[in-house]
Amino acid sequence: WAGQGLPSDRVSCENGAIMTNSQRWCLIIDPQLQGIVWIKNKEADNGLQVTRMGHSKMLNTFEVSLDQGKSVLIENMGETIEAVLMPVVSRNTIKRGNKRVVKLGDKEIILKDAFKLFMQTKLSNPHYPPEVQAETTVINFTVTEDGLEDQLLFLVVKLERPDLAKKKTELITQQNEFKVTLAQLEALLLEKLANAEGDILDDTELILSLEEAKNTSDEVKEKVVVAQEMETKINETSEYYRPVGARGSLLFFLLCDLCKMHTFYKY
Repeated sequence: WAGQGLPSDRVSCENGAIMTNSQRWCLIIDPQLQGIVWIKNKEADNGLQVTRMGHSKMLNTFEVSLDQGKSVLIENMGETIEAVLMPVVSRNTIKRGNKRVVKLGDKEIILKDAFKLFMQTKLSNPHYPPEVQAETTVINFTVTEDGLEDQLLFLVVKLERPDLAKKKTELITQQNEFKVTLAQLEALLLEKLANAEGDILDDTELILSLEEAKNTSDEVKEKVVVAQEMETKINETSEYYRPVGARGSLLFFLLCDLCKMHTFYKY
């Protein structure tokens, strides 16, 4: 996710986990446009279609995406959802044989399993009607003080020590690859053991495969330990710049709160 543009602070990661595992379509409150950047990168391979509420070609975009199983992002929403889209938002499908169809206007369109819907608003404190909140998963991507501090810390390190920032990015990618490799090895071992016939000890090919998989697994685990040690050293060095991130985060939220003193101070 970090490689796709999601900030690496805890709140953002929790929001990403909720969005990925939610059974309902997600409506994200995203004043700083952090969530929408991640969604666009994450869903690019699924033919993401971006539209806006009230756009002249919005229904056509939905028709094509529903039929072809593409993702749709409704960006910069207000506080209402057009009634014609409510069957899609609420997943109100009709069974037609072995297929599911959804009513869009006066048309019935086959709903492909790969279809996904994301909704995004830049409003910091929107008030959606109960039926919208009940049918969607509302996720707040508004930046927190601690989250902004972590993000500013990363930007400062990237500016002051680009070598460390580059190394950390490479380590994140490398560790993700290690996890995938270990998972593939486990799946391969289970598959080979499940398909083994007769006495396993007499199956020379299986024993060699298991030995090779074990050696590869040991190599990967050793590399993981080295990568974790390197990441710890990088994090320790990055902490020297923590006061800069903390001060920047504090200034941002102070500027946001100035309007409470007088409406003139609105940024």
